[in-house]
Amino acid sequence: MKTIEDESTNANPALLRRGNLAANANDNRRCRIRSGVAAVALFLAVVASARADLSSADEMAEAQRFAAAKFRQTILEPEIAPGLHVLTAYGPVTLNCHGERPLILGSKVYKRGFYCHANSRILVRLPGPGKSLTAMFGINSNDMTAGGRGSIVCAVQVEGKDAFRSGVLHEGMAPQPVLAELNGVREFILEVNDAGDGNSCDQSAWVDVLVTLADGERLWLGEMALFSDRPRSYSIDPPFSFEYGGKPSAELLKTWPRKNKQEDIDAVRIHHTINYADPGSALQVRCEAVEYRDFPTVEWTLYFKNAGSADTPILADIQALDDRFESGGEGQFVLYHHTGDNCTPDSYAPHRLVLEPGREQRFAPNGGRPTTGAFPYFNVQLPGGGVIAVIGWPGQWETKFKPDTTGLRIVGGQQRTRLVLHPGEEIRTPRIVLQFWRQDRVRAQNVWRRWMIAHNMPRPEGKTPAPIFDSCSGGFFPGLMCNEADERRFIDTYAKQGIKLTHWWMDAGWYPCGPGGWPKVGTWEPDPTRFPNGIKAVSDYAHSQGLKLILWFEPERVAAGTWLTMNHPEWILGGANGGLLNLGDAQARGWLVEHIDKLLNEQGIDLYRQDFNIDPLEYWRGHDAPDRQGMTEIRHIEGYLAYWDELRRRHPGMLIDSCASGGRRNDIETLRRAVPLLRSDYQSFAGDPAYALGNQGHTYGIATWIPYFGQGVYYNKRQLAYAVRSHFCPAFGFCWDVRKEGVDWNVFRRLSEDWRSIADDFLGDYYPLTPYSLDETLWIAWQFNRPETGTGFVQAFRRNDSIYASAQLPLAGLNPEARYRLTNRDTQDEVVLSGRELMDQGLRVAIPEKPGAVIITYRALEN
Repeated sequence: MKTIEDESTNANPALLRRGNLAANANDNRRCRIRSGVAAVALFLAVVASARADLSSADEMAEAQRFAAAKFRQTILEPEIAPGLHVLTAYGPVTLNCHGERPLILGSKVYKRGFYCHANSRILVRLPGPGKSLTAMFGINSNDMTAGGRGSIVCAVQVEGKDAFRSGVLHEGMAPQPVLAELNGVREFILEVNDAGDGNSCDQSAWVDVLVTLADGERLWLGEMALFSDRPRSYSIDPPFSFEYGGKPSAELLKTWPRKNKQEDIDAVRIHHTINYADPGSALQVRCEAVEYRDFPTVEWTLYFKNAGSADTPILADIQALDDRFESGGEGQFVLYHHTGDNCTPDSYAPHRLVLEPGREQRFAPNGGRPTTGAFPYFNVQLPGGGVIAVIGWPGQWETKFKPDTTGLRIVGGQQRTRLVLHPGEEIRTPRIVLQFWRQDRVRAQNVWRRWMIAHNMPRPEGKTPAPIFDSCSGGFFPGLMCNEADERRFIDTYAKQGIKLTHWWMDAGWYPCGPGGWPKVGTWEPDPTRFPNGIKAVSDYAHSQGLKLILWFEPERVAAGTWLTMNHPEWILGGANGGLLNLGDAQARGWLVEHIDKLLNEQGIDLYRQDFNIDPLEYWRGHDAPDRQGMTEIRHIEGYLAYWDELRRRHPGMLIDSCASGGRRNDIETLRRAVPLLRSDYQSFAGDPAYALGNQGHTYGIATWIPYFGQGVYYNKRQLAYAVRSHFCPAFGFCWDVRKEGVDWNVFRRLSEDWRSIADDFLGDYYPLTPYSLDETLWIAWQFNRPETGTGFVQAFRRNDSIYASAQLPLAGLNPEARYRLTNRDTQDEVVLSGRELMDQGLRVAIPEKPGAVIITYRALEN
């Protein structure tokens, strides 16, 4: 293992156009624009056809610059590629044309040059030392400037001084000849200013711009690459903050000794450790960071330890993320974020918010579960690219976005911290993950999904979780109080009907819970009346049918009158009256580990499902002393993660399901250990098709961030295919009360096979094909694509009140040179089209009935 150490003392609608990237690129080449769209189209083709796991060199370089500055205190200056780099501009800069119009000075049309509107500054980067520049300059003649409108001045600046400056020019005047000596520099600036009277109609044209290099080579600037932004640099200031003893960390850390350590975890991950020490109070601050070599991603977690013999001063306002991101160019900061789960149709709804300078935007969940209401996953679009910022904390976090005219400060962490540390105590903060991207936000989200699968999603015994197809009986019994005989009957019926399940799901209610049913949690033993032979009898029968068994637990919520309240009220925040099991208590956690581990082993449980139907925040904060605010929450979360880590250590092949009244605890720390098999409790035990609309929206939103998730649906003859397909997920449950008549098993089997036909591709790249909406008059559609296998599928839904019987959906991420065979799952109609056709012209999808749902699968054909 390689180790390096050093020590120092510091002194929208756009989504519908994604399939047309190649066509746009061709149009732009006619104007010789070699920037944004063409570059993205080229890169997408490369990614789709050959190297889908790789990010662009620019993205990787930016992540490396950030890591070097923050974790090694080393400034890596960004490499600037040869070309024209727009530093400032009023509107777009275009090469060899002005929009759809040519460049015109006076009455003469020019084919080479570029357009820009005052006030503008353009950095020209040459491939070698420059000798001289010649050009013609003036106001571009068109309908807006005709009649002598506009007044501009141009300049060529070399090494900070004017090598040329024009007089004031108006439209219709003879072009100004430009001559500037470059004196061997590789960079210079072209500037266009208004003449002091405002920039109305100040539309300039630089034409026949020729640079002669020192070696005699000649370059036309209109043929060079155009970049609308510049690479960002990062300061060596720490990307976090806190207050200690009433002083800000920005002031303190400059005087505290600092040690850096760097080591390779493996071929694609570098581990950084940064240690600070307060010589006065013996507080130690440690930043544990990981830099990824295969993704433009970095992450870190802070630890605070009292290494002294007395209490520390007050440690407050700990922000695990506190850093500034410069704009890198002209344009707005736009925040893309999502609603969390509220058990409502609009759970996981996507949002777009323009961040206005001087106006702070704040986000936090409700009640202490991290994805209730708010969602701790953010994508900020900066000029020319952006950054994904994620707060990993299974508790009460808060994130603030503070934009100004040139940059954006992002601050995030645990919402409330104001505490002393006792001698020997150590605490941790939320995990922060950043991912850097350029140009294409939807592609960036797929890079994120790939990072999640490669580095964050649990992999029992080193394997990516396979798709799950399960069923469950609990919803058909009062209080979810099922029994051994009926569990066997349900399993047996599905097997006899040829329904090829992978898991049998036993939900809540299997323990002694009395007439009130499943909510009476706290006695974790099989009910001896309903399960006289334990859960083992059910698990053995499931295993005999080739199924794995999922069993539900909710250890953190404790009801009065149960084993835990009667035997260990001291472990419960709420005491004998019930409340929250304090996982920050080592004895409570130790008992829980041993007891649950024993149940898993003795009862033959394959998949551990943990629910959390209680808002913990009031228990945490109600238990804090005035000088220990935030401590109970920290200790509980540390204990919760340690509990799962120990279960995983003891059961390396076991998958854990994260549930919290549905999807209310799906932060990234939780998802490093578990998968959410129930993304929301927004479902109907009666199979009501009215729930289809909201579940379509749930898939649309959650798939942006979380690759593996689940949901279940109950059989009902009304709008059956539409409703069932609206619930399809990587982990899918399909239920029917087998004690009743009325099910059409042929239809049940066909819908099950529909899911099976697309299940593997859910872990591919995800592309929304329509805007998000819960409007019953509109369609919604998406695509999942696996370029490494050449397979994927499209799901499209025509809703109840839509008047449109068909739609043309441009696909994305395909190999333009490949041919694909597409199959409609309902009609079995097939068509063969090229990737280029599918992306440029789109796929025509017809749904004659309303509501209606179609699945179209595709596979690339071998040459």
